[in-house]
Amino acid sequence: MPRARPPGSPARRTMTKARWRQVPGYAFLALAALASVFPLYFMIVSATNTSRDVLGSKLTPGGALLDNFQTLTGGQPLGGALANSAAIAVLATAASLAVCSIAGYGFEVFHSKGKDRLMGVLLLAMMIPFAATMIPLFEMFANVGLLSTWWAVILPTVSTPFLILLFRQSARSFPHEIVEAARIDGLSELGIFIRIFIPTMRSTYAAAAVITFMASWNNFMWPKVILLKAETQTMPMLISNLIAGYVTDYGALMLAVLLASLPTMVIFLVLQRSFAEGITGAIK
Repeated sequence: MPRARPPGSPARRTMTKARWRQVPGYAFLALAALASVFPLYFMIVSATNTSRDVLGSKLTPGGALLDNFQTLTGGQPLGGALANSAAIAVLATAASLAVCSIAGYGFEVFHSKGKDRLMGVLLLAMMIPFAATMIPLFEMFANVGLLSTWWAVILPTVSTPFLILLFRQSARSFPHEIVEAARIDGLSELGIFIRIFIPTMRSTYAAAAVITFMASWNNFMWPKVILLKAETQTMPMLISNLIAGYVTDYGALMLAVLLASLPTMVIFLVLQRSFAEGITGAIK
């Protein structure tokens, strides 16, 4: 049997040197992680402090959480803003997943050169800034009587070129032999999509859901333009109102920012593994 190498062997010394060489890299990653987490920590701590403490950059928790909550709910319709943002984000996410997944499935499963050209046109549309289309959209929704409604916020986000491209790229890994076998067995195209494609692409749906929910929840400019009534305002609009006055209560402001951030953080933490799998699968 081969003898065990003594503790001071060259191989052990080489391994020790290799580990020490990794220390600067790990130290840099630790500092980067700390810098990334610090804004979240400061936001949570500031939600418990007074406005003066926040301006003084106090880094320890305080006892003003209830006062900040009373200030926030006393001056702004917090419950209504949270309900509006949640309803808009959920409806927009569900509609976007349904429409964009069907479009991406159709682009790939029923592939043709004409669809490739159309996809190129859709990708070019991504280069047009949303600010350039706001006025025509506002006039269109005003003509059909949808101002200050959820649908005026949701409908422009139902179909996005990015999500269509995401589902199309993911559909390229979908086995077309299964589609042909299902067609031979008499399954309709809608049945193939619902019973085979959707369960297979769960990670892609999760990634698209995270992206769409976060974008819809954090959307500010278009709801600010189209939602004209106070009872229809969303959380980003409420936060904007808190800093629009002559005096800003930064404790209440930080609490509002914390409450507005919690849903997106929860969604991402719950779906982070599927999000990563969906994005990498689409890239492949």
